[in-house]
Amino acid sequence: MTPVLVTGLDRPLDPSWVEAGSAAEVERHARAGHTVAVTLSGDETTQLATAAVFAWLGARVFRTAHETQVRLALDMTESLAGRRPPALARRGLA
Repeated sequence: MTPVLVTGLDRPLDPSWVEAGSAAEVERHARAGHTVAVTLSGDETTQLATAAVFAWLGARVFRTAHETQVRLALDMTESLAGRRPPALARRGLA
């Protein structure tokens, strides 16, 4: 499942999603097969880093106020994890 962004921190989440607040919770719920939702807080840099870590651990729904930047971080993480092809592939030849 491609990560989903929910804009607006006050919007309700789907009842079938499990909300997690820590990396341990994200990992535990993702291993159990649940769709894990997280709310990103803090400044923009903190949200980008947190989104990347939580996506790596298996979170699939992200509530944020920084939609564009977080989407880029999630796409990069999904590519690094091998769950989506990279947007651009270059072969480094010297």
